[in-house]
Amino acid sequence: MQKFYDVHIIGGGLAGCEAAWQLAQRGVKVRLSEMRGSGDTTPAHQGDGLAELVCSNSFRSDDAESNAVGLLHQEMRDLGSLIMMAAEVAKVPAGSALAVDRDVFSAEVEKHLQNNDNIEVIRERIDSVPAEGHVIIATGPLTAMSLAESIMARTGEDRLAFFDAIAPIVYHDSIDMDVAWYASRWDKGEGKDYINCPMDEAQYRAFHQGLLDAEKTEFKEWETNTPYFEGCMPIEVMASRGLDTLRFGPMKPVGLDNPKTGRWAHAVVQLRQDNKQGSIWNMVGFQTKMKHSAQVELLRTIPGLEKAEFARLGGLHRNTFIRSPILLDRQLRLKSSPNVRFAGQITGCEGYVESSAVGLMAGIMTAAELSGRDIPQPPPTTALGALLGHITGDAHADDYQPMNVNFGLFAPLDEKVHKKSRKAAMTSRARADLATWVSAQRVAL
Repeated sequence: MQKFYDVHIIGGGLAGCEAAWQLAQRGVKVRLSEMRGSGDTTPAHQGDGLAELVCSNSFRSDDAESNAVGLLHQEMRDLGSLIMMAAEVAKVPAGSALAVDRDVFSAEVEKHLQNNDNIEVIRERIDSVPAEGHVIIATGPLTAMSLAESIMARTGEDRLAFFDAIAPIVYHDSIDMDVAWYASRWDKGEGKDYINCPMDEAQYRAFHQGLLDAEKTEFKEWETNTPYFEGCMPIEVMASRGLDTLRFGPMKPVGLDNPKTGRWAHAVVQLRQDNKQGSIWNMVGFQTKMKHSAQVELLRTIPGLEKAEFARLGGLHRNTFIRSPILLDRQLRLKSSPNVRFAGQITGCEGYVESSAVGLMAGIMTAAELSGRDIPQPPPTTALGALLGHITGDAHADDYQPMNVNFGLFAPLDEKVHKKSRKAAMTSRARADLATWVSAQRVAL
């Protein structure tokens, strides 16, 4: 078959549609392949519309002054996002959140793509990663097994996850370090590898019972046959195996001398640094199916976390994502096959907005490359730059897990700012820095 396109995008979800739009707006011919409508579907989708929202119709907060996802909304609008344009048309009342009518939203996205002469939408299933040409893979968390196997062949079998075990992540400045302390077990490492929160026996027993009693979320229909793996066992399942199971697992206190008492605690909750800045810390071994409200209530009973603020709460669900920090370069290209870019949830970002944002940048970067240049990532002080930085190298690759955009991913402020004013200062800086970046890249944008 004769080729009439410059870029092949695989996946007609939000990321693929946004990437296609960004490329088409820059005069690039795109083939957008979507398997739904060709006789294939996924267990989650109900129809075959492009950019179908399957889990929620909310894009979360639209507050660009004090919320990281609201800031990401605004940055995407500034870069001509199709997803944000369609969301505005499909918007329904939701207070300060951005929520949409899902059918109207999907139809609006599809209308713009179908009416663009630079985009050809083909209903077809792609079973393998194309060997040649510019490719963007944006197949999302339910990537078809045939394509997933092809990705594994390119990247290595241990670099593609099918089951997403997520532990809560805590903002460092919300941890009470008068109670918690830095230490590695048996004083190994550099001394500040972990933050430790101690429990006495009564606190541990109450916490254990809380895990058993907490309200849990149910698996979706297509997840029910996905077995638990010992390496990603929900903490409440471990708790159900016996009172002391956790004390011999993720909450074991041995080798951790509490400098406040000089003794080992009855149990210890450990947090591990989750980004290079040290602004967010992961609760080790705390993947969970507890409902979010139950998580917040119970986790704040842990000594040292009474006022904890969470960059992400825990979860456990079927997912497909690559270990992007070691596989992708800063241009979202697969290091082993630079003709291939990844975008959307398969990169390990979490959420519709974040997926769309990564698709947006994949489209812009591919268009720039076709014109003979590499466009640098937006500054790490911006929402786009912070999210892309996390995906392409700033996160720890060994325990990489999906992440929503949050202020813990941003470059720290240069000057001391009162905590109450910090978010406003970060969003103000982000807007200024993005404007400077856009001006510098005017030829490509």
